[in-house]
Amino acid sequence: MTPRFREATEADVQAIVALLAADELGAVREAPGDPAYMAAFREMAADPNQTQYVAEERGRVVACLQLTVTAGLGRRGAKRATLESVQVAVDVRGAGIGRALVRFAVERARERGCALVQLTSDLSRTRAHAFYERLGFTSTHAGFKLAI
Repeated sequence: MTPRFREATEADVQAIVALLAADELGAVREAPGDPAYMAAFREMAADPNQTQYVAEERGRVVACLQLTVTAGLGRRGAKRATLESVQVAVDVRGAGIGRALVRFAVERARERGCALVQLTSDLSRTRAHAFYERLGFTSTHAGFKLAI
């Protein structure tokens, strides 16, 4: 069955959080049931440059990602899209859903006039890195974060 890709709704938030919490990194970072997730979703939904997408199969959310469009002065004023929190349910990995969802998001970025799509991935996620490379992404930068 081919999944349906769509913008997420408030009704999807619990399923999205469950996907984010379902791996070794998310298990220690996420707290399903926390009301902060709904507040964050509502803030994102009010921002035209933020879109949460889901892949739905047989009424079940099986994958998700967040697409952020950012205007900037670099690259001659080019817009860029950032993919965040890309997750696919463990039981459907390898079925092509993640690949199709990322391609769907890249097309949405293209429609919004973005000149590039970027993402970060935790250094420990070597399988994810190989996945992104198969989709044509290249590792071009070192990423830095500061928790505040």
